[in-house]
Amino acid sequence: MKEQILLIGGGGHCKSVIDVIEQEGRFTIAGIIDKKEFIGQKVLGYDIVGCDDDLGALRKQYHHAFITLGQIKTSQIRIGIFEKLIQLGYNLPVIISPLAYISKHAHVGEGSIVMHHALVNANAKVGKNCIINTKALIEHDAIIEDNCHISTGAIVNGNVHVKASTFYGSNATCKESILVSGFIKAGSVAK
Repeated sequence: MKEQILLIGGGGHCKSVIDVIEQEGRFTIAGIIDKKEFIGQKVLGYDIVGCDDDLGALRKQYHHAFITLGQIKTSQIRIGIFEKLIQLGYNLPVIISPLAYISKHAHVGEGSIVMHHALVNANAKVGKNCIINTKALIEHDAIIEDNCHISTGAIVNGNVHVKASTFYGSNATCKESILVSGFIKAGSVAK
């Protein structure tokens, strides 16, 4: 029998994560945590079962949780939720789409997701609480620190170091062996 998992955040990113979790097949989605006024509504057929205030009580019933709130302008909300979940004793698994490729020589940290058709190549390191979004490429020896969002179709070339809490926009790219941090606009080139 599959273990159950709670999803934290019921917006657009949640829908994409639900699809990855269903494809991966390791967990049954127990429900979604969102704002109090949304309790009782559904996201792709899954019930919104509580709000942040319920996480302590729900911990008695559920061991696994995953943050399904996206990150564009700031990582602060995701960081706060991550810290709260750890403090409450939840396990935050790594979620990897079966359509992604992760080198056996790469590392992906706790609470991170690698979405459909993303690639994480040899000796790359992805930190905790990261989103490696659909069709992103993390090349060899790249370091993605904690709480980063590498967006759809983005390219992080070899030996690049992406600092914590960076948003790296859709189809952005960079030259190899540089330091990247902050907010990288969609389609931009970091040199």
